[in-house]
Amino acid sequence: MSLSMRTLGAFAVGPLRPPLRWLQPRRCSARADGEAPAGPRRRTAGSLSAQEGNSRKVYFETYGCQMNVNDTEIAWSILQKKGYERTAQLSEADVVLLVTCSIREKAEQTIWNRLKQLTAMKNKRMKTPSPMKIGVLGCMAERLKTELLEREKLVDVLAGPDAYRDLPRLLAVAEGGQQASNVLLSLEETYADVMPVQLAPQGHSAFVSIMRGCDNMCSYCIVPFTRGRERSRPIGSILEEVRILSDQGVKEVTLLGQNVNSYRDTSEEQFCSSDPTRLSRGFQTVYKPKQGGLRFSDLLERASRVNPHMRIRFTSPHPKDFPDEVLELIAERENICKQIHLPAQSGSSQVLKAMRRGYTREAYLDLVRNIKEMIPGVSLSSDFISGFCGETEDDHQQTLSLIRQVGYNVGFLFAYSMRKKTQAFHRLQDDVPAEVKRRRLEECISVFRQEALRVNAALIGSSQLVLVEGESKRSAEELCGRTDGNMRVVFPKEEPAGGSSEAIAAGDYVRVKILSASSQSLRGRALGLSSLRGSADQEPV
Repeated sequence: MSLSMRTLGAFAVGPLRPPLRWLQPRRCSARADGEAPAGPRRRTAGSLSAQEGNSRKVYFETYGCQMNVNDTEIAWSILQKKGYERTAQLSEADVVLLVTCSIREKAEQTIWNRLKQLTAMKNKRMKTPSPMKIGVLGCMAERLKTELLEREKLVDVLAGPDAYRDLPRLLAVAEGGQQASNVLLSLEETYADVMPVQLAPQGHSAFVSIMRGCDNMCSYCIVPFTRGRERSRPIGSILEEVRILSDQGVKEVTLLGQNVNSYRDTSEEQFCSSDPTRLSRGFQTVYKPKQGGLRFSDLLERASRVNPHMRIRFTSPHPKDFPDEVLELIAERENICKQIHLPAQSGSSQVLKAMRRGYTREAYLDLVRNIKEMIPGVSLSSDFISGFCGETEDDHQQTLSLIRQVGYNVGFLFAYSMRKKTQAFHRLQDDVPAEVKRRRLEECISVFRQEALRVNAALIGSSQLVLVEGESKRSAEELCGRTDGNMRVVFPKEEPAGGSSEAIAAGDYVRVKILSASSQSLRGRALGLSSLRGSADQEPV
């Protein structure tokens, strides 16, 4: 998975929505009435009545990747049905839940610091009528359960990524004055029957989780140990969620998973054929070929038919899972975005072998050539790790040359540092000095920016179909949105050049003529309102 690296430093180049460092606190309220029930009918934590929220207020803070945002929406859906309320004010919260990331050391340290701040706040409220409970959800809960519960004693509730259904019981136990924990990983949990509650209900883009966990076992990656083995959500429940979002006016859906394109639904017996999964040519896996089931191409095809006017994206894929049928489908369907995230991690075959990525530099470049031939004008993004175990200066130069050769417009670049539980921790030596990692990372960032500028500058003079997201963060006089290739475009609010009297609003498709470019965004002027289905007939202006 592309978000699976612990970092000594990190940098995102380009406009692809990066792993969210810290979302604005989302609060869910759960208000305890502060009075013990009278008489002999004392409620126990296990009783149904004790697990009701009773309007207690819950506040969420979400860290890490977009999967954690989706997990927040799932957790809130479960608590909402139990009578909790959500709050956006930390001072009002009866329960504070941190949805955490354990992929990188810096992310973990941020959460440790935040827990200490929250604990100080909790201690001040200890003797008030509304004491506060603190919970840690997600990857960090699974990885650091002993430290969080026993050594530091900073939390009341721990719930791993597969234990959100148990949150009402865990919170009831915490209300009784005990710590509560469930960090068991599941081989089956996909939350297929839980409809996530969108935390930004007025938005025109949404994320739909289609699978959880990862089987790739890259040597640097902790995801298989914090989120468990791969399991895919039944296709019917995914399509139903996409339909509901479409009915709500959502114009763009991103399919989510740790290894999204390894999707394989075997929930229905008739889908269990003997055909093995097909990989990109020249790629291998550490596991045996998997048999039967509906594949990613099946899901992508059906999702694209739900609403031809709604864009479909996906993240985060693995390069090994791009057989020709997936690429052909992307090329064929107007509403499947012509943008592919293709995490390389390194340009050196030697380093790729140490990472257990299952491919060589040559196989990766062959895949890039195949993608560009089958999907003309495709936009590519990638991830790279600088300073992995045993990386030489020559390996680093090969990474720089790969970046130049491919021509990405978006990149997420990280300096490596070791994570416990991974194969690298047990078998490899973290032998690249910190200052060398930093220098190599800076060089990768510099080259990435140069190439992104070159790729983006080639769009100057063209017209691009942009899905408007709203006002630009820098100016209320400008709007911003994203192209099919996921490039950020900024343009003035002024009346479109075509003379249309209709005001442009968030959620509209607009043709924009590109006038200038930087390494991270495009600027232009609106030509007029358009539609997704009609965009293919429009020529560059």
